[in-house]
Amino acid sequence: MKDYQKSFLNLAIESQALQFGEFTLKSGRQSPYFFNAANMLKGSNLFQLAQCYVEAIIDNNIEFDCIYGPAYKGIFLGSIVATVFSEQGKNYPVSFNRKEAKDHGEGGNIIGANPSGNVLIIDDVLSAGTAGRESINSIINHNATPSSFVVGLDRQEKGVSDESASKELENEFNMNVTSIVNLDSLIAYVSNESELTEYLEGLNNYRETWGA
Repeated sequence: MKDYQKSFLNLAIESQALQFGEFTLKSGRQSPYFFNAANMLKGSNLFQLAQCYVEAIIDNNIEFDCIYGPAYKGIFLGSIVATVFSEQGKNYPVSFNRKEAKDHGEGGNIIGANPSGNVLIIDDVLSAGTAGRESINSIINHNATPSSFVVGLDRQEKGVSDESASKELENEFNMNVTSIVNLDSLIAYVSNESELTEYLEGLNNYRETWGA
């Protein structure tokens, strides 16, 4: 496991963005863990979090023209990542969507620069891929190309088929989908942390049931 991956998981656990227990996901699946990046806004090291995303982007040789952060978690994630890149002298346009279109003022459902060229989508988690498709289709509707999708955690779950949601998105939209960590690396991390090993069986069972 690379340093930025360990750093991300440490931040996630310290901020309780990553929790273990019994959770019902948006997909209706019962999960032994849950990831909510919004908890990192309660006092986590946001620069370090952004650096984890930036290092994953660089590590995977991702090239792009602008950043798109889906509401709501992607709004702050895309913004802090753009800030780190800006510090490096790389200024990228940033945009994010409203949940509901605004019919006055600037109107529409996009805030910031309209997506253009090759678009990098940044979000917190990829589960069944439903939310990812919404972002991708929104970008396509703006005549831009959703070329890359980077999430903090890829749950490596089946999408609408027996393939993983990430693989489905890659094949369907001819794009690169990657993550800082995934379920496999989470299980490897937990197996080496004595205070977390009680959750190992549940994670392995979940991967056996829903993993792709």
